[in-house]
Formats: sequence, C-alpha cells, structure tokens
Amino acid sequence: MTSNDSGREQLASEGVDALRAMAREERGRAGQLAAFLEDVAANGLPDPEGCTPWEELRERHLAELANGQTEQRVA
Repeated sequence: MTSNDSGREQLASEGVDALRAMAREERGRAGQLAAFLEDVAANGLPDPEGCTPWEELRERHLAELANGQTEQRVA
C-alpha cells in the first residue's frame, strides 16, 4: 500500500477489485429491497396466508449455513 496526497493509503489491486465486487452486490440487494418496498407501497402488504413464516425461513437459512451454502438473498 502507498499513500497519496490526501494521506489515504492506496489498496492493492486485489483489494480494489474485492471492494468493487462488494459494492455491486450491495447495490443489487438495495435494488431488490427498494423494489419490494415500492410494491408494498403500491399494492399493500402481502396476504399472510401466502407468506412463509419467518421461523421457517430462519431454520432453512441456518441449515444452509451449516451445509456451507451461504448464498445471500433478500426475501
């Protein structure tokens, strides 16, 4: 790492690439969340009978983590 005129340390190219990849993923998740919120605003809350209980989602996610399946997603 090297410093620039602002006193900030420059990252190695691998670090730059990793941070940019994280930024893309976060933008994607933010877009999904924004779309969901816009849908709720336009159409109201979903029918609870048609939704998966949060406890079931939690248990499914914990099982996936235990099996090494750690894909990130927005419900």
